[in-house]
Amino acid sequence: MAKRNDDAGGDGPPVPELIPDRPSLKRVREAALGCRACDLYKRGTQTVFGEGPSRADVMMVGEQPGDAEDLAGQPFVGPAGKLLDRALEEAGIDRRLVYVTNVVKHFKWEPRGKRRIHAKPNGAEIAACRPWLETEIALVKPRVLVLLGATAAQALLGRAFKVSQQRGTFVPSPIAPRVTATVHPSSILRAPDDESRREEMKRFVADLKRVATELKRTGADT
Repeated sequence: MAKRNDDAGGDGPPVPELIPDRPSLKRVREAALGCRACDLYKRGTQTVFGEGPSRADVMMVGEQPGDAEDLAGQPFVGPAGKLLDRALEEAGIDRRLVYVTNVVKHFKWEPRGKRRIHAKPNGAEIAACRPWLETEIALVKPRVLVLLGATAAQALLGRAFKVSQQRGTFVPSPIAPRVTATVHPSSILRAPDDESRREEMKRFVADLKRVATELKRTGADT
């Protein structure tokens, strides 16, 4: 029996006990709907599991669902997701062939007036949720794993990984044949002015073009 992470504040069984014996994306997604392994289920509207082809060449992993994703029950459908769609198109990667998901499956937020403002998940919450992500990676078997932002990168590559210094480079890792990291698209939306946003978007697209080049080099269809 897997040990529950009490620091995560959940009142349900740990994730490994929820994963079906013969997992498929459909069965794992259904199991995740009832996850109470950390306390974020109390605040989020619903579990937001990954979406995309069951054998995607590219998997993109963000931090957590945002406000729009929490309400829709789908990942990357809010402003950051729309920016990601544009960047993928500019980079020459077919969005329909990409599997998108997050390290944490519930929206962590703080109230600010009538708005729900993103709050960063802590280490215990990330650790409690990580088996869902590991199962997604094992089932999808992406050729290229793209980690969006520091939370996703450090969750899978270790806390020493610095997106600001290592973005756009491929790093050796046992989790996928090719692994790289770049910024989360939400960081581009937070840039202080239009010129900064345009510059950050160019850098983001350049990182994704490296992914497209790698897919072509290894014979994958973009």
